[in-house]
Amino acid sequence: MANYPVVVYGASGYTGMLIMDWLIDQNIPFTAIARDAKRTQDMMAQRVVRLESATYEIVECEHDVEALTAAFTGAKVVCNTVGPFVKFGMTAVEAALRAGCHYMDTTGEQAYIIAVRDTFGKDYAKSGLLLCPSLSYMYALGEIAAELALETPGIDALETASLSRGPMQGSGVTVGSTASIFEQFRAKQYHLWDNDMVEWSATAAHEISVPELLLPVFVLPWGGTSLPVFYQHDSRVRYCRSVVGFYDNPAMRSVHALAQKWDSEIKHLPVEQQDVVLAQIVASTTPSMPPRERTTMNRSVDIAIGRGQLASVRASVNSITPYITTGALQVAGVMKLINGQAEKAGFASACQAFGHRYLLSFLEQRGLASSRITQL
Repeated sequence: MANYPVVVYGASGYTGMLIMDWLIDQNIPFTAIARDAKRTQDMMAQRVVRLESATYEIVECEHDVEALTAAFTGAKVVCNTVGPFVKFGMTAVEAALRAGCHYMDTTGEQAYIIAVRDTFGKDYAKSGLLLCPSLSYMYALGEIAAELALETPGIDALETASLSRGPMQGSGVTVGSTASIFEQFRAKQYHLWDNDMVEWSATAAHEISVPELLLPVFVLPWGGTSLPVFYQHDSRVRYCRSVVGFYDNPAMRSVHALAQKWDSEIKHLPVEQQDVVLAQIVASTTPSMPPRERTTMNRSVDIAIGRGQLASVRASVNSITPYITTGALQVAGVMKLINGQAEKAGFASACQAFGHRYLLSFLEQRGLASSRITQL
């Protein structure tokens, strides 16, 4: 049973510890849950800032619904960072519902988000609880940019791009993120076209140009991202396409080459053999936990182009340190939830649940983001 209002599940992982950093910064007590309490305590002692001033506990728990339900009970909010979510996420979602907790996670795995919405959305709504996947840098900031564009009347078509420098260089991406990235090879990826979800090609790729950068950027649909799912039933939006790129290294072309290899050679193999291939890719790509991000290196820009029959607008959000920003976004949501101030129950995106202006202001006040809107 949790003795504090917030649970961080996956507490020994990179993103989980950054969430704890921000909880400590806001003086919010928390329960850290992981499979190995001793390892978690050791990792937290090494990497969580100001841990000596925190009010917290560590709970050891296996990854199954019954055990997690017991561990979550007593808390108000579960922040889940255990991925790949398409493999592990539904267990935590069900346990949080049974425990009477609001649920948030950090992934943009489209197939998982659709499954979460369709399986648990109504039950969370009936219980008055929020079900909010994808509260993290790469998806929430793109959604903030999209919502800024939608402030212009008449906009009904969105194209978004998340462009980052640093996170995928060398060992700069977490093990969990790497596993989620390559797990998406198994899933179809969709964009929203005239109110229907339309499949991208398995090997789709583009080069785009944005005014913030000198050279074109190679981008991928990145599994489709969560944004087309969030806008699928939004009466304001008929079209939504999202892409992701890393603009100063060859990582995206390597991912695209692997996607092509998967489509031509691996997707027809039995699941067990696919598992072996994915494990090998993850192990070779991300051998260890990355170092803490640097503001002088880890910089991003998220773009949303909005168009209507006669209107057009461009919104951009500049930001730094994507994983640190993810921790801040999670705690921005926690603060609303523990004070009973969420704008929606049931399945909802970050902006639907908390408001895009609130999330943007939270980041701006902490020096993590800035925005600009340009009428085209």
